[in-house]
Amino acid sequence: MSHELKFYIDGAWVDPTVRKVIDVIDPSNEDAFAQISLGSKADVDKAVAAARRAFETFGFTSPAERLELLRRVVDIYKKRSKDLALAVSREMGAPRQFALDSQVGIGLAHLEKIVEVLKGFSFQHAKGTSMVVKEPIGVVGLITPWNWPLNQITCKVGPALAAGCTMVLKPSEIAPLDAIIFAEILDEAGVPAGVFNLVNGDGPTVGEALSSHPDIDMMSFTGSTRAGILVAKSAADTVKRVAQELGGKSANILFPDVDFSVAVPKGVANCFGNSGQSCNAPTRMFVPRDRHDEAAEYARVMAETFVVGPADTPGTKLGPVVSQVQYDKIQALIESGIAEGATLVAGGPGRPADLNRGYYIRPTVFANVTPEMRIAREEIFGPVLAILPYDTVEDAIRMANDTPYGLAAYVQSADIETARKAAARLRAGAVHINYPAWDAGVPFGGYKQSGNGREYAEYGLEDFLETKAILGYEAA
Repeated sequence: MSHELKFYIDGAWVDPTVRKVIDVIDPSNEDAFAQISLGSKADVDKAVAAARRAFETFGFTSPAERLELLRRVVDIYKKRSKDLALAVSREMGAPRQFALDSQVGIGLAHLEKIVEVLKGFSFQHAKGTSMVVKEPIGVVGLITPWNWPLNQITCKVGPALAAGCTMVLKPSEIAPLDAIIFAEILDEAGVPAGVFNLVNGDGPTVGEALSSHPDIDMMSFTGSTRAGILVAKSAADTVKRVAQELGGKSANILFPDVDFSVAVPKGVANCFGNSGQSCNAPTRMFVPRDRHDEAAEYARVMAETFVVGPADTPGTKLGPVVSQVQYDKIQALIESGIAEGATLVAGGPGRPADLNRGYYIRPTVFANVTPEMRIAREEIFGPVLAILPYDTVEDAIRMANDTPYGLAAYVQSADIETARKAAARLRAGAVHINYPAWDAGVPFGGYKQSGNGREYAEYGLEDFLETKAILGYEAA
């Protein structure tokens, strides 16, 4: 068992103020394989003080200096990619190759994109005789989740560094080891002392201490809507900026003209990816009522192709979900789908027959789902798809928008104009037409209770900047 008990504060690995150790659990077998320390308010105070001191210098570095620093981070991140992948795989259950290609790969894409953005980003522009300047907002608190840990760390830390901010990161205590390696990467890259600080801990202690801290100028949070509300409330007393990427219950509308033999299996795959643990997963599939049974059969066949197993077993397509808490929640929602009268097409309660240890979910498809059912309204965060029939396009769009969430939506049609018109009416921060490739260069964030603010590329960079007007900059 490894013991990662220190925090990274002011350029050094330091002991916690108060010793409180927890186990890190491998969800593939439910065994503890590492230990970390949980931080306290005192640790947060130390880290924030270090970041505040560092900002007095780092906040006034040139974009060229920060660009060179980020390039070094990219190079060392590549060197440590296998270490990162193993950590992610063990702590949150991603199959080994998926952890390397997708979990680590997405982090590299964000870092490379912010390098590209910073090369051409203008931090000031003239407006009449005035100058409008973009400046770093200051010290930022970053809280990141366990499901795509490196995605969220890199798409926050990269733009914050590019902006000239200093920061304190609290990664998920469930999946903290990749963040520790990431801190080692930044240290090796020569990030100045105090610019980046890492304090492990839970939300009620470290998260609350960061959110309410008077010397933190901004909070950037990714996680559940419930926790995001608490962050915003804690931040309100100090009127700090709060950027949030929260939950989702994304609709996937299949128009009658689409090829169901292609569109339905792709929809299942998008829903089940990362064991269903993606906030923007297309978990509600809307299909024409007269093609409902056809869609359900395609979904059943596709679901049964997903091999569930330990993260380190070759051929595993779906690893476990992250924890006992998540496993129990998903099981309860699957049971609710059955109790409320949805048709169970594939999967169902319990583990796959050959797995009696680990947090494994059977790839599950429900058909004949109605909008009021829990499985159609609540974020499940597991490999569970709900198929809902619609009578008209108007019905489909109305039901798609009938949710407190608005992170993503998906539209499938053989006619691009039809898809574009539907996309314009969907209340979501990102709409995907005909399963396009992921793009690190477009904004990511949600409408409604899926959050506010945007991440990725220049959109993420701008969230970490303040706007200053300097009047009389030029003589009249």
